Amino acid sequence: MHCKLSGFVMGLSVIGSIFNIAAIAVNRYCYICHSFAYDKVYTWWNTMLYVCLIWVLTVVATVPNFFVGSLEYDPRIYSCTFVQTASSYYTIAVVIIHFIVPITIVSFCYFRIWILVIQVRRRVKSEIKPRLKPSDFRNFLTMFVVFVIFAFCWAPLNFIGLAVAINPLEMAPKIPEWLFVVSYFMAYFNSCLNAIIYGLLNQNFRKEYKRILMSLWMPRLFFQDTSKGGTEGQKSKPFPALNNNDQIKTDTL
Repeated sequence: MHCKLSGFVMGLSVIGSIFNIAAIAVNRYCYICHSFAYDKVYTWWNTMLYVCLIWVLTVVATVPNFFVGSLEYDPRIYSCTFVQTASSYYTIAVVIIHFIVPITIVSFCYFRIWILVIQVRRRVKSEIKPRLKPSDFRNFLTMFVVFVIFAFCWAPLNFIGLAVAINPLEMAPKIPEWLFVVSYFMAYFNSCLNAIIYGLLNQNFRKEYKRILMSLWMPRLFFQDTSKGGTEGQKSKPFPALNNNDQIKTDTL
């Protein structure tokens, strides 16, 4: 039972990760490409509903593993994980729903955003050129890189699973053990790369990383900065997170 619970939690983290990446891509697509409708679609309550829906779908997508019997101990990786040979139809459904469909959605969203960014940069007349805040573009670029790295890390394991599911008797013995192990650890190593990506592409993350590293040598500095930041946060007035005047003033591509 402990093995199955461990595999279930691991499945929740993986599926939740790809579903959240897809949701963020849709959010960026609406924010940049359909800025006029963004405030109506992403109100506070709607956003909370979307977040809850994502995790409900994540749980719904993971629970069937208990009934199919696809969570078992794999001696190749010394862990309880999804067994690709448990059910061919279920494995194909997992690859399609958990990987191909989200990747397709994210690819569409970022492709449309890139088209709009290129169109904006090519416009000559400044009076009709929409304004895209540098921070918006950096955030979009960061999430795009996160998506590309995620797809690169998870594609080998999913393609192996799809090949085995299509013809398990013939393909399963042909998959080298080292290839499966490398693809498996490559997939789960992806989570370790996100912090590096944020640090390289986001100035705020770099600043906080530097502060944390310095606090290891001078702990007093960390608590002073934390106390100072909390005091300044109480004195400062909150400002709106979104400003449609600075968004791209176009609602169609």
